[in-house]
Amino acid sequence: MAEDLAGLVQEVLTAIPAGCTWLVPVTGADGEVVDFTVAATSDRVADIYHRGASRRQARLAELYPSMVGGPLWNLYHRVLADGVPGELKDFLYEDHSAGVVAQSHFVVTVHRVLGGLMVWWQRSDEAQLRMERTELLGSLGWTEFDLITGRSDWSPGMYRIFGREPALGPMSRAEQQAAMLAEDRGIAETAWQTLDSGATSDVTVRFRIGTAVRHLRILSDAARDADGAPVKIYAVVQDVTAREDSRSAIQRLAHQLRTREMTALAEHRLAAQLQHLIQPVPAEPIALHRLEAVVGYLPAEKAIQVGGDWYHAQTLPDGQVLLAVGDVAGHGLEAANGMAHLRFALVAWLSIGIHDPGVLLGHLNRLCVQLGLTGTAVVGRHDPVAGRLSWARAGHPPPLLARAGHAAELPSPPGLLLGADADAGYPVADAPLEEADLVLLYTDGLVERREAGAVATLADVKRHLSAVSASPGADPLVRLRGLLRSANPDDDTCLLAVRVS
Repeated sequence: MAEDLAGLVQEVLTAIPAGCTWLVPVTGADGEVVDFTVAATSDRVADIYHRGASRRQARLAELYPSMVGGPLWNLYHRVLADGVPGELKDFLYEDHSAGVVAQSHFVVTVHRVLGGLMVWWQRSDEAQLRMERTELLGSLGWTEFDLITGRSDWSPGMYRIFGREPALGPMSRAEQQAAMLAEDRGIAETAWQTLDSGATSDVTVRFRIGTAVRHLRILSDAARDADGAPVKIYAVVQDVTAREDSRSAIQRLAHQLRTREMTALAEHRLAAQLQHLIQPVPAEPIALHRLEAVVGYLPAEKAIQVGGDWYHAQTLPDGQVLLAVGDVAGHGLEAANGMAHLRFALVAWLSIGIHDPGVLLGHLNRLCVQLGLTGTAVVGRHDPVAGRLSWARAGHPPPLLARAGHAAELPSPPGLLLGADADAGYPVADAPLEEADLVLLYTDGLVERREAGAVATLADVKRHLSAVSASPGADPLVRLRGLLRSANPDDDTCLLAVRVS
């Protein structure tokens, strides 16, 4: 009879698209409840160990040992005893197994049913974490404004954008109006008129937040009642101040370029100023954790505008080192703007703990698709403890490794160029590094010249790298920067040379 009942409950739970389990109490010799058996469970939502219906007939103490004696365990006993339904709105389950999330949050509801317990559970942390990371990565926030009640709801990102304590609640419309720059209030009025006409609104408005002025892009839409009258306003807000400031700086320099009569030398000088504004090229070697690096950059000989070559080198909080070199297609302000977007985005992702080269390239690729850019890049991460370089590439030449007088390209993993396919993946390769190894990351302007074949030019670079590796002398990295003796006539050149110390 009990088996028939369990089978019947199992049929019901199988059809439910939610986490639901029917528990039957297990009693000891003294009649006290000592455990619970999973008599039936839904199979559509797995537990944190990826188990579904395979849990049937197993005991909770065996499945989830850290739960025994805790708040949920006590709630099970209480509901079974008095029949009053119970709920834990933020149940924390902790696990110490490898490969399993250490802490998981759930909302759990418990009812006494058919002599056992019907338990409904839903993870609450992952959805919240996804939203918070999305807002943080994109400098985003969302808000809802109820036109009937006047009530506003803000996401955590909105408080971060406006520098406001969540305990104060959302800003009122009057407070927002006061913070808006007076000359931009007409833009806000246009947005309301756009919504009133039935269309969605997309405007960029300036707000004074503290002592700073921020550019906020506001995308909004209205929900309407059956008669078509708006009752709610939904909006997504993005802080685009960095983009606008970068664009303004580039436009100011471009204006100088258009309005002044300049010699070719002066034009190159302005291009160099623009390059330095976006990413300064240090004259001295860069000290990284157990690495030393130098950067070299030369604009194209025939170009009067800055190109899209960029680099990044940074010691991460865990002692590993991030190295990157990239090249945005084209020349001029569009390429420079794209270069700034990619480099600043990379720095932002690193600041929130995204350090995997393949994941970083995936983010850069999706950003290029959104911005309509194409380019190449190589990203590496050096682990000084393991003595390994993990790296991935997106249509970019592989790094060169020189050791004891021999230089060669690292075995190259596949990887489409940035901006070609939003769903492209970037596998990561590993290469062991030893003391005194030299690694060269570079853009294709170093090896691809029209007056000489790329193969021959790459061979020249390898010979130079081998010679420095065989006889490093007092300052081998400075000698490697000597590879940039002459500019490529048609393309910018950037190199990042690294020595394992």
